[in-house]
Amino acid sequence: MSLTVRAFRPSDAKAVADVRRAVASFLVCTPQSVAWEAANAPAAQHFLILVAELNGRVVGAAKTGLVHDSTVPGQAVANPMVHPARRGHGAGRALLTAAEERLAALGATRILACAQEDGRSTAFADRNGYRRSRTSRYLRLDLARTPLPPLPDRLPPGVELCSAADFGADPYLLYVLDAEATSDEPGDVPSDAMSYEDWLAQTWEHPDIDLGLTTVVVVDGEPAAFSAVAADGLGRCSSAMTGAKRAFRGRGLAKLAKLRALHEARAAGCTEAFTGNDTTNAPMLAINNALGYTPYATEWRCLRELHGLSGTGPAEDIRNAD
Repeated sequence: MSLTVRAFRPSDAKAVADVRRAVASFLVCTPQSVAWEAANAPAAQHFLILVAELNGRVVGAAKTGLVHDSTVPGQAVANPMVHPARRGHGAGRALLTAAEERLAALGATRILACAQEDGRSTAFADRNGYRRSRTSRYLRLDLARTPLPPLPDRLPPGVELCSAADFGADPYLLYVLDAEATSDEPGDVPSDAMSYEDWLAQTWEHPDIDLGLTTVVVVDGEPAAFSAVAADGLGRCSSAMTGAKRAFRGRGLAKLAKLRALHEARAAGCTEAFTGNDTTNAPMLAINNALGYTPYATEWRCLRELHGLSGTGPAEDIRNAD
């Protein structure tokens, strides 16, 4: 058996997407988005996909990079994944070791990673120095069989429903809305420093984001709430982000945006929808329950401090141990 870890090549895009879908089926991922991420990541992120090859075949991959859109310095991300059919050959261990060494060299002081609550991944995380921090709930909605609540016959005065595509000439106001909502998301590191230029590249122009399905609630001419939709063209879609400006919260606008986005997604041929929330995000979890989502997977967010990394022993794949 010949196992190697190397940097991503554009020709790896389909194989990496296949690995991600096999490991985390609740994530929408396409070869186009994998290639896009690799080619368009902001310089400050130092983004790199590491690829594990076994006998010349891609069997795993790991996203690595610095958290560039936060005011908290020194944070980094490493998320190794190994195809379930190719575990047991050390690919996960090799990926995580390479990721940790790379991020330490970039000056990172802490790594954020994910471990599915499958009775195995979390145990590997514990043994390898990744302490559990928070959990996320991933939910699924069967759009083909589950009736959606109807859209309201009438909207309140001054309220309009639009698509993100309607803002194509100047999406800056959507950036302002997204940035404010995202900065209030619960998490270990705040996402409070995303520039407009990076937002354009990573969100607005992302190939998996469907601007026609993404819904915006406008109140008296101001974008007040939205629900972004990622779709893979294979009948699956995911909520990329749903939120409202602080001044408009408590009025049901985020729920309205997500409901309309789901109706649009179903009309466009999507048969299943996924969404994910931090388990402390009670308002969004309530919205998703009301819309008919059911539990699908739970994932732990895990942290590891990088000081004293050398001599800690072999690292292992913390998302899906091989």
